[in-house]
Amino acid sequence: MKQLSSVIILFIFACSLSYAADKPGDLDALLEQVKRERVLEQQQNKLREAEFVTARDDQARLLAQAKAQLAFEEQQTALLNLAFQDQEKALANREALLQEKSGSLGELFGTVRQMANDSRGVLESSMISVQKPHRASFLKSLAERKQQPTISELREFWLLLQEEMTESAKVTRFQSPVITAEGKVEDREVTRIGVFSAFSEGKFLRYLSETGNLVELGRQPVDRLRHVISDFEKTTDGTLQAAVVDPTRGAIMALLVQAPNLKERIEQGGWIGFIIVGLGAIGLLVAIQRFLTLFLVGRGVARQQKQKQASLSNPLGRILAVYNDSLAHDFETLQLKLDEAILREIPKIERGLVTLAILAAIAPMLGLLGTVSGMIETFQSITLFGTGDPKLMSGGISQALVTTELGLAVAIPILLMHSALSSKSNRLVQILDEESASLVARNAEQYGNTGN
Repeated sequence: MKQLSSVIILFIFACSLSYAADKPGDLDALLEQVKRERVLEQQQNKLREAEFVTARDDQARLLAQAKAQLAFEEQQTALLNLAFQDQEKALANREALLQEKSGSLGELFGTVRQMANDSRGVLESSMISVQKPHRASFLKSLAERKQQPTISELREFWLLLQEEMTESAKVTRFQSPVITAEGKVEDREVTRIGVFSAFSEGKFLRYLSETGNLVELGRQPVDRLRHVISDFEKTTDGTLQAAVVDPTRGAIMALLVQAPNLKERIEQGGWIGFIIVGLGAIGLLVAIQRFLTLFLVGRGVARQQKQKQASLSNPLGRILAVYNDSLAHDFETLQLKLDEAILREIPKIERGLVTLAILAAIAPMLGLLGTVSGMIETFQSITLFGTGDPKLMSGGISQALVTTELGLAVAIPILLMHSALSSKSNRLVQILDEESASLVARNAEQYGNTGN
């Protein structure tokens, strides 16, 4: 196509040159020239028409190709749009699934970190860490790290928890350094019952999670519990034996150890508590002395009831000694003499009862005084320091409650002893009255019949 256009241009250029060169000289030449030019022009027009037809066919062919290509591209575009929509939906589903899985996985790993942190505290405070130290270091790194834990780390975490549960159900003996109450470190054989109790050589131990050491309790529980653990340490495997187990992992044992004994309880009551205890001791001594005295008097009266000869070593004998032949006929005088003898014996028999009654009445009053004094001290502490620290108020409250307890603890036994002594003395006085009345009645009956 381009070559044909170039030929036509060269031909037109040559004709123009020949026209310029062959300029006609007359009319005939001009006519001939015009004819030639007409022929040339017709030839040129045919060439142009052929060129235009060729160009039209080429354009039509190119247009058809372009339309075909356009239709193909449109078809491909439609297919790609459908594929794009399908892939976009699939991508959205995959992204949603990824978000769901990522959220669950993130929550899982967050839970693992939290459980590792919580379990670290449990393992650090467990007595098993004495035998298996440095267990909590792995859990500490697992709880503080930013990367996701691996499968092997999760398995190791599970094995640590499984080991803790397994060891908590075992009774184990092992060698371990123990800090004694004097501050010395001794290598001893320690008996551990799960994660609850540990003892060695008949003494309870406490586990210090801060240092990882076993410390002997500075103040041991009651002897009954110590005898139990001593017997347990002497048993062999496969033998059933009672033991002391603290399910709170030392909390109850710490409370038992901190519980004050009788001396400390009295000291908490202050000077009022010591006065109450002193009065109680006085009342106890008086009661014991009166019980012994009345017991001996009762035995003497019982022996005198079986004898006819009056003995001056007992009240009944001294009353019977008042009787003589000169008073046998004078019943009124005899009655008065016997009553006088009984009245002399009654103070000896009832001696100390008034003292016990006074002590039984004073002890609760002193307890009430201690209560008032302790409450005043408590309110003064609240006025000065407020209610933020309960320890500041515990001293006054302790004194208030302890003195009341001591007052009642002293008054109730003294009151019971007073009642028992009163009953015993009343029985002795009643025996004296009965014997004297019997003597008067027997004598009146004898001499009354003789007079008739």
